[in-house]
Amino acid sequence: MACLFRRSIATQLSKILGVSTEQLIPVVSAVPVSKKQQTLDFRLSVSSLLEHGCLKSGSPIQGQAQQLAEQLTCDDVLTEIAVGQGTINFKVNRTLLAENVMNEVTKKGSSYGLSSELFNDYPRGRIIVEFSSPNIAKRFHAGHLRSTIIGNFIANLKHALGNEVIRMNYLGDWGMQFGLLGAGFQQFGSEEKLKSKPLEHLFDVYVQVNKMAESDENIKLAAQEFFRKLEAGDKSTLAFWERIRCISIEEYANIYQRLGVHFDEFSGESVYQKRSHDFLRLLEKKGLLKKTKQGTGVVDLSPNGDLSIYATVVRSDGTSLYLTRDIAAAVDRMEKYNFEKMIYVTDKGQHTHFQQVFQTLKIMGYDWAERCQHIPFGVVQGMKTRKGDVIFLEDILNEARSRMLKNMSASKTTKELEDPADTAEKVGIAALIIQDFKGPLLSDYDFDWDRVLQSQGDTGVFLQYTHARLCSIQRTYENGPQAQFNPASLQDPQAITLLQHLLRFDEVLYKASKDLQPKHLVNYLLMLSRLVSIAHRTLHVKGSLPEVAQARFLLFKATCSVLANGMKLLGITPVEKM
Repeated sequence: MACLFRRSIATQLSKILGVSTEQLIPVVSAVPVSKKQQTLDFRLSVSSLLEHGCLKSGSPIQGQAQQLAEQLTCDDVLTEIAVGQGTINFKVNRTLLAENVMNEVTKKGSSYGLSSELFNDYPRGRIIVEFSSPNIAKRFHAGHLRSTIIGNFIANLKHALGNEVIRMNYLGDWGMQFGLLGAGFQQFGSEEKLKSKPLEHLFDVYVQVNKMAESDENIKLAAQEFFRKLEAGDKSTLAFWERIRCISIEEYANIYQRLGVHFDEFSGESVYQKRSHDFLRLLEKKGLLKKTKQGTGVVDLSPNGDLSIYATVVRSDGTSLYLTRDIAAAVDRMEKYNFEKMIYVTDKGQHTHFQQVFQTLKIMGYDWAERCQHIPFGVVQGMKTRKGDVIFLEDILNEARSRMLKNMSASKTTKELEDPADTAEKVGIAALIIQDFKGPLLSDYDFDWDRVLQSQGDTGVFLQYTHARLCSIQRTYENGPQAQFNPASLQDPQAITLLQHLLRFDEVLYKASKDLQPKHLVNYLLMLSRLVSIAHRTLHVKGSLPEVAQARFLLFKATCSVLANGMKLLGITPVEKM
């Protein structure tokens, strides 16, 4: 793939600068394409050379670029070398470009881009990704959609890069929220409703008791007592908790199946309620547990030791907190899995919480806390169905499917489908994922159904349509007359632009592996789809000479493969007809 070209440039530079070829390869980058045709293929930034310690600072950047360019020579691989603004730009042999890219995509298949030399030093150890993590006894909230699909993308990418990934769902199945639910169910619960519509009924109970607790001190006391009995191991209280937990997991399984998400482990706060008390005793033994005037237990996180910043780890009645259980969970996971990295995917509102978790672990002497990372994300505004404001994810998925079905039935280009509802579901979920992943994860955004489900523009529908179109080309021509692939038949400007873009796939994956932002891959696939749309109008397979037809057919087939692989990494199931 790009390796041949990057290596050729890096090898020449290595001789000039006295730096290893391997060190220089990541500094050479493919030039991003646009709809307009371009001649340049690769770019070397002098600033990047300085940042990577491959070049000494001193003289002006433009002068260094000029000096370096004068020492580089064109050869069988590089056909043109030119100086830009602080850069050296390269054009590669067009026949080699077509031959190299097509061979690599065909040979590597699903590992194309992932087996690039850019990943030679990538750490492939064990990684825990904790994501989704809904609270039991509540229907799957729309707010958990982002955590679920972002965590799934990170897990998919890490697995594809060779990491051993443990996908963990850490259920909110303990704490005072469950105390409230337990106290509420004792007053308003119905066994009949629990059997017929379990999570709807439990949600109604929780809303009702929460509202009452705002003004009724007795409800708060009843909730505290229920949770105290739960932590003490009272049999009937534990039996109720176990039943609600099982009901919740069964209900969530359907949502995960629809989203194409799976987990290796369903954990939960409840697992750590006993260990959290061991952790508190350890804090006390180390002299790190302080008491406030209110009787709560805290850990001093202030640099001056004056309790100006602290983490609360135990209530005045001795019961544990979310923070305590998260710390106990982290210690347990390191003992159990010896992970290289642990990634938590939650909304940005929990930023301070995870800072306190990591700081407390460091204070306790756990140096591996440096290997824990919080990936925060913003809030989605305006998620509504036709019925109005929406709370539950199931309603959003149903709405996406029904709107997509309506759009497909109204379209003149829709193909005969065996299961239109299944196709509408996959396209609708693609639309939700692309809408979510287009910008930085930390950004809030406003949800708009009309924009999300457009068939043209930067949408998941457009990606699915492009993939289906490329599959149609394959179905039409794969049994046609076969000719040997000739790279000289892929020299049209539109073919070159597609090849240039395919060339960049490894760089895009490399960027995403660094900051775990799906936007790099999304924007790459959207541009790929736009280029396909242009190429489809000009690079005709039907009616062309056999050699040209075969080369173009194989180019579209290779493009389809890269598009599908990218979509799968994002958590999208590509459709072959729509």
